[in-house]
Amino acid sequence: MLKHIKDNYQIIVSVIIFLVIFLSNIQFYKTIVLMLEFIVVIEVVRMISDFIEKRKIRLRFAIDIFIIFLIRDVVILVTKPNKEYFDIVFLLGVIFVFFIFRIFALIYSPTLFRKKKQKTEQIKSVTKL
Repeated sequence: MLKHIKDNYQIIVSVIIFLVIFLSNIQFYKTIVLMLEFIVVIEVVRMISDFIEKRKIRLRFAIDIFIIFLIRDVVILVTKPNKEYFDIVFLLGVIFVFFIFRIFALIYSPTLFRKKKQKTEQIKSVTKL
């Protein structure tokens, strides 16, 4: 039973959050906006703690923060009664550009280059033996 709960804790947490939202009569979009803001705060704290530990800022964290914050803005704009479609499309375009930056940040990550260099050095050392 305990293993089943550990395997499905996301579903249990989601049901609890849904019930709290439903029973408290909070508008759903406000809850989503608050959750996205909470995720932004978590990402900022992760970025700051990573900076304190390693003395460098990872581009991936900064891009993730911007993407989540922009998604929050899109949710806010979509739920307005008088929708401004140009602003929504513009923000979606900016989010798309940030996703491209995120992909490039992952592909051309310095840590990835170091790992590849270490692998090639290990292969060279093994083949010399």
